[in-house]
Amino acid sequence: MSALSPDFTIGIEEEYLLVDQDSLALSEAPAEMMDACQSELQDQVAPEFLKCQIEIGTKVCANVAEAREDLKRLRACVSKHAARFNLAPIAASCHPFSDWRDQSHTEKERYNALSSDLAGVVRRMLICGMHVHVGIERPNQRIDLMNQLCYFLPHLLALSCSSPFWQGRDTGLDSYRLTVFDNLPRTGLPPRMDSFGEFERAVSALTDLGVIEDSSKIWWDLRPSSRFPTIESRICDVQPRLEHTLTLAALTQALTRMLWRLATNNQRWRIYDNFLLSENRWRAQRYATREGLIDFGRHEIVPMSELVEEMIGLVQEDAAFFSSVDEVERSREVLNSGTSSGRQRQVHQDALANGQDEHQALQSVVRHLVEEFHADL
Repeated sequence: MSALSPDFTIGIEEEYLLVDQDSLALSEAPAEMMDACQSELQDQVAPEFLKCQIEIGTKVCANVAEAREDLKRLRACVSKHAARFNLAPIAASCHPFSDWRDQSHTEKERYNALSSDLAGVVRRMLICGMHVHVGIERPNQRIDLMNQLCYFLPHLLALSCSSPFWQGRDTGLDSYRLTVFDNLPRTGLPPRMDSFGEFERAVSALTDLGVIEDSSKIWWDLRPSSRFPTIESRICDVQPRLEHTLTLAALTQALTRMLWRLATNNQRWRIYDNFLLSENRWRAQRYATREGLIDFGRHEIVPMSELVEEMIGLVQEDAAFFSSVDEVERSREVLNSGTSSGRQRQVHQDALANGQDEHQALQSVVRHLVEEFHADL
């Protein structure tokens, strides 16, 4: 790449829930477990808002091959130390049956402030996501690429859905996580901006009044990172399968480079109003890959199978550049085998058909999620 091109490095953050291996209900992380994880992983692991959650983050990686090794190490470490306390991590965006009312938040200044500021809304945040950072050194270029990448956020969400159950019920949605998360302020699709300066002025309007302390309290689906020279995609549900995490990361990285490559040819992706993009966001949240998304250029609803093939074709050159062709093409496997939401529902239905009662069937779903977490380690 030329000196003026971004490096497109990636970093992946994942949030996990901890379950008791006997009851399969949520369980708080003991201080000794967190200490052991942090001793081994240093700042790559941290407690999350709720005591039953834990967050990990990879190092800065050139491509998904590097990310795979680091993510495998992080997942294995959390699993190893959790097992000492009869716990197991699951990487699903909602627990199938545990109640948010039974959870308590981590005693930490930031989380105490969140609990105070956001009241009952934040106490329901029994949800986990995955975030993908893509390195873009030039601030204005971050904003330009964000404006265009927004078009593909519903596509990424549709492939990632892992939260069909909430409080012991099938919600009918494939990503119920977003329904919960959208109750927070400063969420949803980012507004279109013309420059990084415009973003900074918007943030300053809130920080100057003391409404928020910094841009880390802006929780859009895609944002300029408050800590790194990256854009940060936050749209996706967390993935039970490590390889599916890597597929989503590879697509995010390759799509970003594809949009940059268009600019080098004096082209760009058409930008649509958030009103229209929000309709696709809802369709992805509701149906995952089952019902297709709206192609606004063609003025029709297009099946996800066709949209996935289009994405693979669009980023073919970029996936080859990052040696991530296999990971990008694995999106076909997600399409064919179904998202985690579909697999969870199938386990639930099979358990009921085999004579289990409702609670036992939901426990079977959690057991399935524990198995999937460890499948690629």
